[in-house]
Amino acid sequence: MVAPGSPEEYDSYLRRIRRRDSAGYLICDRASGEIAGYVNISGIVLGALRGGFLGYAAFRPYSGTGHASAGVALVIDHAFTTVGLHRLEANIQPGNEPSRRVARKLGFRLEGFSPDYLFIDGAWRDHERWAITAPTPA
Repeated sequence: MVAPGSPEEYDSYLRRIRRRDSAGYLICDRASGEIAGYVNISGIVLGALRGGFLGYAAFRPYSGTGHASAGVALVIDHAFTTVGLHRLEANIQPGNEPSRRVARKLGFRLEGFSPDYLFIDGAWRDHERWAITAPTPA
């Protein structure tokens, strides 16, 4: 899910994340209160799978400051404890090193490669499949 760039796109975004199979969260800077980024969970499936697809981004000037990692970590914890999900998957373009860094830092594992996975900016883009599962209770 791409960040909305206009009031119309924002309205559309809000409609999508208000569905039962989606959730959206803002990452805020504690000191200033400014929006530093976002995290989305889409394609939420309950039942035997209990999973969803995670998307995230930090806005400038917050890229590389740890805001995305902290925000995504909070959403993962919420998804696994409150929502009851077991698995989250993040599909990341191979050249997107900041997103790959967040995934590695938070314990996602690289599970595979999907050629022509998503249509972005007018072309089908390859993605790596990264996933994390809820800790197994002791």
